Amino acid sequence: MLNSFHPLPDDIADHWHRPLFQDELTGIARLAARVEADAMRIQRIPAPTFAEGQRADFVAQRFAALGLADVTRDEMDNVCGRIVGRERGPALMISAHLDTVFGRKVALTLHQESHRLVGPGIGDNSMGVAGLLGLADFLRHRPPRRDLWLVANVAEEGLGNLTGMRAMVSRLQPLLGGCIVLEGGTLGAIIHRAIGVERHRIMVQTDGGHSWSDFGQPSAIHILSKIVAQISDIHLPETPRTTFNVGMIEGGRSVNTIAPEASALLDLRSENGVALAALSQQVAEILASAPNSQQLVSSERIGDRPAGAIGKHHPLTQLGCQSLAFLGHDALLTAASTDANIPLSRGIPTICIGVAEGHNAHRTDEWIDRQTIADGLQHGLLVVRTTEALLLR
Repeated sequence: MLNSFHPLPDDIADHWHRPLFQDELTGIARLAARVEADAMRIQRIPAPTFAEGQRADFVAQRFAALGLADVTRDEMDNVCGRIVGRERGPALMISAHLDTVFGRKVALTLHQESHRLVGPGIGDNSMGVAGLLGLADFLRHRPPRRDLWLVANVAEEGLGNLTGMRAMVSRLQPLLGGCIVLEGGTLGAIIHRAIGVERHRIMVQTDGGHSWSDFGQPSAIHILSKIVAQISDIHLPETPRTTFNVGMIEGGRSVNTIAPEASALLDLRSENGVALAALSQQVAEILASAPNSQQLVSSERIGDRPAGAIGKHHPLTQLGCQSLAFLGHDALLTAASTDANIPLSRGIPTICIGVAEGHNAHRTDEWIDRQTIADGLQHGLLVVRTTEALLLR
């Protein structure tokens, strides 16, 4: 599958200057205001991971209104539709995740600061979903060479473990020659390498007791704290980049109770699968060394995002870079953990690209630059149109 692409033509920029491409680029740029309005509307629809139903409603209705073929919504709330191609051959999937990191208690306010739209989730991933709708709207009037599958999937964030993308790739994999994943606020980045991620829940249980009369009995919180301290002392390689993070700790019953239980969520990441496995083994050894005479220390793997990559010289990677250069943007080749992990790990050529420039993802003051949306849509169109031509029969 990794060799299912034609080489990128040397004169691709000249090709993009042809009147047909120029007309299409002008046409999709005119959709920028509509895509911005969609992003603002989508941002106000709550979509915590595992509760994306309202956004799925919105996308399913829009896909149907646009006249996409084979519009379906599965039991997980993944939504997909197809733009029928002129020829048979490998299809291209374009996806954007529906969920956000923000729970229902977070106020989904949105305001404008000069040319910025500011609010939780506006880039990650309201703008990504809006960009998906914009491309669908534009391309439905201009039948592509090959089938295009438009996918709005669930469970990309947090503990979602990419289950939405896993389901969609499993369903469509026999048809696919490549994938384009859309993120709302990362215009300029070409993510072609998928960071491997393991997530664990570490649990400690003891008998507990009263802080005065039972002083000296094991405390689950004290034991867990020592485990976290040992993990923080692990020496990590500089190359390949490898990281750990304890993102949440909870437990105990009251200030004057020896804690009978405590747990922590641990995130392990690496650009290299071997380095990730080595880090995971070091954590396992720390847990195994904890004394278990009066306590129970255990762990549960709650997330596993597989690594994968296409090279920087792969035609799809180079296409993303040359498209940005054509539009006057610098390209940053990078690695990340996104929905692209799943198709990349299965040998399907994939890149993740941005719809607009933005910053502060996963913060309530996240923002995107309204002035870059037109360029982001043109970037997406160039990548999609040219990928159609690069895919082999």
